[in-house]
Amino acid sequence: MTNSATRPFIFADTKKHYEILDGLRGVASIVVVFFHIFEIYSGGDHTKQILNHGYLAVDFFFLLSGFVIAHAYDNRWNKMSLKHFFTRRLIRLHPMIIAGITLGAVCFYFSASPILFPNISSTPLWQVLLTMLLGYFLIPIPVSMEIRGWTEMYPLNGPVWTLFFEYIANILYALFLRKTSNTVLSILVVIAGIALAHYAITGPTGDLIGGWAITPEQLRVGFTRLLYPFLAGLLLHRFFKPISVKNAFFWCSALLVVLLCIPRVGGSEHLWMNGIYDAFVVICCFPLIVFLGASGEVKGRFATKLCRFLGDISYPIYLLHFPLTYIFYAWVVNNQIPMSEALPAGVLVLLVSIGLSYACLKVYDIPVRRWLAKKWLEKG
Repeated sequence: MTNSATRPFIFADTKKHYEILDGLRGVASIVVVFFHIFEIYSGGDHTKQILNHGYLAVDFFFLLSGFVIAHAYDNRWNKMSLKHFFTRRLIRLHPMIIAGITLGAVCFYFSASPILFPNISSTPLWQVLLTMLLGYFLIPIPVSMEIRGWTEMYPLNGPVWTLFFEYIANILYALFLRKTSNTVLSILVVIAGIALAHYAITGPTGDLIGGWAITPEQLRVGFTRLLYPFLAGLLLHRFFKPISVKNAFFWCSALLVVLLCIPRVGGSEHLWMNGIYDAFVVICCFPLIVFLGASGEVKGRFATKLCRFLGDISYPIYLLHFPLTYIFYAWVVNNQIPMSEALPAGVLVLLVSIGLSYACLKVYDIPVRRWLAKKWLEKG
């Protein structure tokens, strides 16, 4: 995930900046927060999710990453080494990962629940600190070391699993994908799309949910979800020719929200139907949204500020909201709070997440990245 705050500190940034794509990333991130807030009322049943397809925001993020990385770096390799590229990506992504893991560690004991997270009360401090340290280096936790009980590879902050795959995507891009021909990349996109559709339609759950654990099954889901959208984003940028689109941010945002919030298709009796929906959205609809969003222009002071704000908070809120959500989950389960009574608290979680994300961006993330860029990029 990258946003408006990713604009290079060293390269003269003469390329077009896609403010609408920044805004769409922020819209998707807020849907993710609501998806997680309501998730506790699904009882672990995918067919009972409230904002049922909010999990597909992850696939949208991977597609955006492919498009934006191709836009930012495809034509810069004549003056940029692999070391320089990886340093830039680490500086862009890692400070906020550390912030998210740290917040997860701080909130860990506040999310204790004898019903939902029974492992927490018996977890020694050294194990929490070890888990935090491994998280700082993005080293995934095997199931045998998981301290929360949900088999997450990053139990202090579940959504960090997507950054594990984001880093893999960056490595694949730098070492191989940037050098592939359009023909080869097109073939890879087709193969990855077939694999994604096959899993979504024939998989055990009839959806693309998963990827957060270090098990063969979950790793398959994670790589399946990564490869098609990221490759498709790269390919889309190579062939991208903008068209005229009026009110692109409004229409793209509305379509994205509808696609992410539409109810489950087919129910528990026909899982394959929802798999078709997931595959169609990721393979066809998301590239269309990115194409239209990249083609559009932001007009008006309010729209410009809104897109910029949504883009600025999109990455921080994605990595900071879930530790707060863990606490919300424990409160709901321990006290058996019905959804109608929990909704104000859920809105509070969202508002706190937005405020915390913006403050963290301004006070911590941007200053740290500027310092690191000056130290590690300007001298090189």
